Amino acid sequence: RIALELVAADQSGMRCEGARCSALTGEVGKHTACGIYDLRPDVCRACMPGGDDCLMARTEHGLSVS
Repeated sequence: RIALELVAADQSGMRCEGARCSALTGEVGKHTACGIYDLRPDVCRACMPGGDDCLMARTEHGLSVS
């Protein structure tokens, strides 16, 4: 079960701090990890490294996509 402090108030998904998921640990662009990887929601499981959603998110955050 995902800790309530990581869930959006309306329970529509994960709580975010700006554009960053509250379960994301580390520093974007250097090293990040999901703090709840084994419990992550289906939407997170569907976002595969190098997939369209991943590349779109990387572009939005100014990270390389090559």
